[in-house]
Amino acid sequence: MDAIDTLEFEEGFAPLTEDTDMFFGTEHVRGVEAIKAFFVRIDEPLNITHEVLEYWTAGDGVRLLRGEATMAKKTAPDTVVRAPFTHIFYFDQEAPARIRTLRITAGPLQTDAVM
Repeated sequence: MDAIDTLEFEEGFAPLTEDTDMFFGTEHVRGVEAIKAFFVRIDEPLNITHEVLEYWTAGDGVRLLRGEATMAKKTAPDTVVRAPFTHIFYFDQEAPARIRTLRITAGPLQTDAVM
């Protein structure tokens, strides 16, 4: 989550590959560089922090992360919005661990406050 908050992707995005598929709501983004660009596009205009509340390990390389994002437009920092989110990671079974698919849900969100 720090990589998304700071937009400094090196270590935090190391498990992603050019074959990683990310689904963020209705958006489908493929490949680590396109995923980085997506987060820059949606998060750069915001002051945002993600807090991880729970993390679960399931079978077959599935990991679930639940948290809350606190965000405000940089141009309106006093209008703060909080939104729950869930990330579902599908890892390959081979070493080193690589993320095959990432599914992200966010909200409900007061979108007019941050978009």
